[in-house]
Amino acid sequence: MTELKTLQANHIHMRYADVGSGPLVLFCHGWPESWYSWRHQLEAVGAAGFRCVAPDMRGYGGTQAPEPIEHYTLHHLVGDMAELVKALGETQAVIVGHDWGAPVAWHAALWRPDLFTAVCGMSVPYAPPGYIDILSALEKLEIKDFYLQYFQKPGVAEAELQQDIKGALRRLYYTASGDLEEKGKGFGRLPTGTLLGNTVDPQELPKWLSEADLDYYAGEFARAGFRGGLNWYRNLRRNWELGGPWRGQPVRVPSLFIAGSKDGVLRFPAAQSQLDAFPKTLPGLRGSHILDGAGHWVQQERPDEVNRLLIEFLKGFSS
Repeated sequence: MTELKTLQANHIHMRYADVGSGPLVLFCHGWPESWYSWRHQLEAVGAAGFRCVAPDMRGYGGTQAPEPIEHYTLHHLVGDMAELVKALGETQAVIVGHDWGAPVAWHAALWRPDLFTAVCGMSVPYAPPGYIDILSALEKLEIKDFYLQYFQKPGVAEAELQQDIKGALRRLYYTASGDLEEKGKGFGRLPTGTLLGNTVDPQELPKWLSEADLDYYAGEFARAGFRGGLNWYRNLRRNWELGGPWRGQPVRVPSLFIAGSKDGVLRFPAAQSQLDAFPKTLPGLRGSHILDGAGHWVQQERPDEVNRLLIEFLKGFSS
């Protein structure tokens, strides 16, 4: 198991994995995950000549989980990453993010291009701060059963997930993966009114997720709980308000996008228009790769392909 370290950054203690030496690459995980989601990248990218740091993000695992909901805005999360770079004794980093970690990475590159000199987002396309927040957009579309909406009321999703942590994670990981074969299943829309009601509990785990992997994730959430990670979703409107000064602004540093063709995020209402806008919103784009047959957990489902693309990208501009 990778050795984990802890330090203070942005007024919270953060636990992180630190592998390799060379230019710093910072990895930001999503929900419901852990530094451990980057285990394959830490090893491969570290061996390619980079210092790879993957923290437990704010609210997760061994990193502090402040109580107030408003302490989980994108400003806090990007602040954590900026201060982590300094606390590690570094002056610059390439930032990589998956799922919720992708908006953190995109906004880190938008707000601090002096510090984050390149960015890779996985699963969630970059979209500049806009003129309507996603919750209001869903309401305009008369959508009322989206998982983002279900997560808004504190305690509801937490209570459902806590009933059987390992079972809940097994269902979520499998149902969002490229291995799902059952039609009409997912947790983007919640026809049963619960998060897990339309998910599938697999008879056996997919090849990319071992029993030991699942046990590790379950142990982390058993200890830290789900509230911290869910609080990120409870700041969607606040993030939109705070993003006002950057409405319509592109990310200009070198960028890379990777996702799986079976990732449900790519079926979100605005996803295709966001991908189509990349020439304007990501003028430094070095590649946009949709990996055929992969699902949401692309860096775990297809580690070799992701590592190759990431290392090519990193070596393309590092001296």
